[in-house]
Amino acid sequence: MDRYTELRSYVLIASRGSFAAAALADGVTPVIMGRRLTALEQRLGVKLIHRSTRGLTLTELGEAYLEQAKVLLQSFEEIDASISENRSAVRGHLMITAPAGFGRRHVAPHAPEFQARFPDLKLSLDLTDNVIDLVREGYDMSIRIGEVLDPNYVAITLAANRRVVCGAPSYFATRGTPKTLDDLAHHNCLAFSLQGGQHRGWTFQKEGRQVAVKVAGNLYCNDGELLFDWAKRGLGICWRSVWEIQSELLSGELTTVLDEFALPSYDIQGVYPQQHYLPAKVRFFIAFLKEVYSRPGYWVRN
Repeated sequence: MDRYTELRSYVLIASRGSFAAAALADGVTPVIMGRRLTALEQRLGVKLIHRSTRGLTLTELGEAYLEQAKVLLQSFEEIDASISENRSAVRGHLMITAPAGFGRRHVAPHAPEFQARFPDLKLSLDLTDNVIDLVREGYDMSIRIGEVLDPNYVAITLAANRRVVCGAPSYFATRGTPKTLDDLAHHNCLAFSLQGGQHRGWTFQKEGRQVAVKVAGNLYCNDGELLFDWAKRGLGICWRSVWEIQSELLSGELTTVLDEFALPSYDIQGVYPQQHYLPAKVRFFIAFLKEVYSRPGYWVRN
């Protein structure tokens, strides 16, 4: 077994916290991942990870080795990137995380087309609404919606987007139309549950500054698709990204309110860690998504 495979497998196991999760990311079985770790420990003559019924725990040597292993793997990526300037040279494993709803509708459906362009490249998608530490968890890049403030990451805009308050015409006919942010207190706001990430409220721009408005209603959920469906049925209003509702806005099934308070930019971003060389696989995937999202009529049809 080559040392690169052992090294990469160790980083996956340590970062993901289990043989099963690491195996899933690498497209092999947990048994194979276990064998790779054993081979590495035997070659080094040290224990890197304690295994028990409660899970995996890195030893002190294992912690130190993990940090050095990540640096080495990054160096391998940079060396590859420095010479991988054409599609035929792009190979390896591209690991991406994206928000669940957006990923299902606007990333995963395009994965086969991208993979067909780069047949030597393996692609893994992790769809989750949790914000992932890309370096710690071993991902190459993520898709994020909204501003990225961490200076350790580079954010490339893939497509323009805004976040707006919307509802069905039937709802506004019954409950009236909010004219100010204070009016939201008198409306049935369909919001994510506390675990869904909107516990700080809905965010707007007012008088040149960003403000968060607490909202309340009689229906909460941690599934954005269900909130969207409730809004279309006239059960309340919701705060959604334009990428989700463009076709419904054009058809008149939904209308927006309080547009003058919408944040000026809530763009769809491709995000990756700061690094000297951008791996070709990341560069090509970002370019591919920008191409897809700029196709005429894409956001209406999808």
